[in-house]
Amino acid sequence: MTQNPATAQKKITVLNQHNEKLVGVLHDTGSMEIVVLCHGFRSSKDFNTMMNLAAALEKEGISAFRFDFPGNGESEGSFEYGNYRREADDLHSVVEYFNGANRKVTAVLGHSKGGDVVLLYASKYHDIHTVINLSGRYNLEKGIAERLGEDFLEIIKNDGYLDVRNIAGDVDYRVTEESLMDRLNTNMHDACLQIDKGCRVLTVHGSADEVIPVEDAVEFDKVIPNHKLHIIEGANHSYTSHQAELPPVILPFIKEGLQQN
Repeated sequence: MTQNPATAQKKITVLNQHNEKLVGVLHDTGSMEIVVLCHGFRSSKDFNTMMNLAAALEKEGISAFRFDFPGNGESEGSFEYGNYRREADDLHSVVEYFNGANRKVTAVLGHSKGGDVVLLYASKYHDIHTVINLSGRYNLEKGIAERLGEDFLEIIKNDGYLDVRNIAGDVDYRVTEESLMDRLNTNMHDACLQIDKGCRVLTVHGSADEVIPVEDAVEFDKVIPNHKLHIIEGANHSYTSHQAELPPVILPFIKEGLQQN
């Protein structure tokens, strides 16, 4: 891998299995290997953690691709509350695209919901052997009432949907009964048991995460066969004051995987 100081950033569109255009940015150092970065819930490829990690990989001469899931950022499709497994399939479309272009996706990284997506990917496809789960949620039955209100189940059962409003009172997004059930029926414990022993998984979590408790990271550590856990002391869910601490933890893990390949 030779470092290319003039890394080109290229906008690339990938079609998913539903013929929706997924828009992403390739930080192309010229390396054959590519690391794919997956954003979280109602986020995008331009989330600062995605941008900073892409830049850190660039400095090491490793190409990175950050993209928007359907209904987020610039990608087509409608936003859905659930879609965990469907987003794992979207990620597969991205991996297949680069494999078809004579490149090789050697690692996938996801933040928050994206962390769950990369673990679900590893449990289903078994073709990538370096996976980084950044602040993913272990128990998807939790964390719902905080966003939707305590009586979310009753409202959705009665109306078939629930509208989540922003501070101005406008509808931010709609949660359908189907999308809620998709989330509730996504069992991360069972999925993690399906991950190959040959797949190296790193979970990174902030000790002061206010969205997903750090205990979830400990649960992942118990069930994933080939797992490394790193807690960043004092970091919140978005690593607001701890961005600089992520690359020194994540990059060596990715580079170890490259050497093994």
